[in-house]
Amino acid sequence: MRTGNRTEGQKARSFASRSIQAIVAAGLLGLAPLAASSAAAPDATTARIEPATSTAVIELVPLQPTAEVTVPTVADEAPAPSAPQETVIGRGSASYYAAKFNGRRTASGERFDNAAMTAAHRTLPFGSIVRVTNPANGRSVIVRINDRGPFSAGRMIDVSRAAAEELGLVARGHGTVELALIAD
Repeated sequence: MRTGNRTEGQKARSFASRSIQAIVAAGLLGLAPLAASSAAAPDATTARIEPATSTAVIELVPLQPTAEVTVPTVADEAPAPSAPQETVIGRGSASYYAAKFNGRRTASGERFDNAAMTAAHRTLPFGSIVRVTNPANGRSVIVRINDRGPFSAGRMIDVSRAAAEELGLVARGHGTVELALIAD
């Protein structure tokens, strides 16, 4: 007797699982209307949502077996350059060159140009690239070291007039700045 029930049970289970699979497949393929969920309704027996009035629509589009998915490739493009590495040198006072130094020779041998983004530092090698930032206003410039100095006590760097204008130092004549050496 148990064997008979078991056989009927398997048949029943098999039929039930096939029915559920058929309903799900039909719903996914759009062959049978799917009823809207009543989970949002406070009482599922009294408030039924009609399938035609539901605003949530999910459309599943089957992929064709012959469709190819291709990924666009970029032809031998060089990788994007990384941002230059900066080493913080410190924080100190900065001033700018007076107009009388324009055109004179610097310690590196080149002529000083107040309109260029250059600076003087006591120890950094000539040609070093430095980011000078004014923390009071957040402005920063990149200058090239081409001279020695400053020779005023308490000053860390002298910048050209053009750099001082960008940093907002011209009105006071000096200001606190942060220096960062930019690696090539």
